[in-house]
Amino acid sequence: YETLGVTKGATADEIKKAYRKLARKYHPDLNPNDKQAEQKFKELNEANEVLSNVENRKKYDEYGKDWKHADKFEEAKKQQGGRTYYGEQGRNQGDANDYSSFFESMFGQGNGRNTSQFKGQDFNAEVTLTLKDVFETHQRTFTVNGKNIRITIPAGVVNGQKIKIKGQGSPGYNNGPNGDLIILFNIENHSDFKLDNSNLYSDVKLDLYTSLLGGEIFVDTFTGKVKLTVKPETQNGTKVKLKGKGFPIYKKEGQFGDLYITYLIEIPTQLTDREKELFTELKKLR
Repeated sequence: YETLGVTKGATADEIKKAYRKLARKYHPDLNPNDKQAEQKFKELNEANEVLSNVENRKKYDEYGKDWKHADKFEEAKKQQGGRTYYGEQGRNQGDANDYSSFFESMFGQGNGRNTSQFKGQDFNAEVTLTLKDVFETHQRTFTVNGKNIRITIPAGVVNGQKIKIKGQGSPGYNNGPNGDLIILFNIENHSDFKLDNSNLYSDVKLDLYTSLLGGEIFVDTFTGKVKLTVKPETQNGTKVKLKGKGFPIYKKEGQFGDLYITYLIEIPTQLTDREKELFTELKKLR
């Protein structure tokens, strides 16, 4: 709370605003070669990691600096028959370091038994990309807790998908393994295509005459235009499949979904008198 400059009763919105303001101030890109700013930025990210997550914040309010090991503490407490370390007078009677002492006594440091090691807390991050961004496998560099991490983003990553980067989380307890970095991908669609699994869908306007007589047209795909042959007497709502012109299939290099084109026939407007005469003749012929 002190790191972010907020009170213990701060709302989630207040925490978010405080973090963003300070993160901009101490961001490494704005403070090159400034070790103090880099350390402050790391502390801000760690504080935000705790307080911006409801469950993490609850654990921190309960266990202080040992919040990362709250689950182990609860497990140990159950092994003690459900008794709390502070006894019946409540945890507020104890010192902030008592939890650490309790862990040491339970898991080895305080009584000479073998010391237990625990994995560090996982970090969670959200990354927003577009369909264009994830159409091809590429590498990106992200800053997490003041540390630059370069990862490979496979083609075809979908909205809501998570990728785990091992060992990039919080340090472990008692030299245990580091936690992991869990990245949640938010994929925004700014294209004219609708994506469903690995298939793309698009509507294409077709003039009346081409739909009646047939012909050739150019349509957009995700990677450029292609030429299509329209059959004579094509009906409104006709669907055409372009095999392999869809979206990349995740973790299947070189494989793609299909593109489905739906023809929407446009009726001509503002007809001339001569056009009306010709359509009237056609009507009589039919």
